[in-house]
Amino acid sequence: MSKIGKKIIVIPKGVEVRNADSVLEFKGKDATLALRLLPHVEAKIEGEILSFAVTEKSLQARANWGTMRALAQNALTGVSEGYKKILELRGVGFRAAIEGNILVLNIGFSHPIKFEPPAGVKISVEKSFITVSGVDKAMVGQAAAKIRAFKKPNAYRGTGIRYKDEVVKTKAGKKVSGGTGGTGSK
Repeated sequence: MSKIGKKIIVIPKGVEVRNADSVLEFKGKDATLALRLLPHVEAKIEGEILSFAVTEKSLQARANWGTMRALAQNALTGVSEGYKKILELRGVGFRAAIEGNILVLNIGFSHPIKFEPPAGVKISVEKSFITVSGVDKAMVGQAAAKIRAFKKPNAYRGTGIRYKDEVVKTKAGKKVSGGTGGTGSK
């Protein structure tokens, strides 16, 4: 029995859920998401409660059961509240700007890096913070990860692009030894 799959989902006010031809459609005030049901899983909508059941007894069916419930919860949260990731630029001269729909990063390379977000993802810049937002949790996370991958945090100086609350442990660099200062021969 799946611990996640057997939990019910309470549909929040302002969100409409429909089950049509093994596709769950979530419609919120601003956005709509469609989610295809995984094999061996069926969805039941009763009033304001969404639940999932397994149609076959197999290991894959139980795995799909929990996965389907988690994906549906993420879709409900996305259409009702949305998802947001905040990235921070750290480094001398590191800047970010929005030109139309394209994010332009000046992060120490000889050329600016241009990143066009996927459809359904919005990017905004405020000082040294980049906010990636949208209704699809996977798309928001993927876009934020791609932006971070342009210049990962440096372990020695701490510069680069990092998530807002990410802790980067800095390593000690080479240290100057204080005693002899030579080749060791007298």
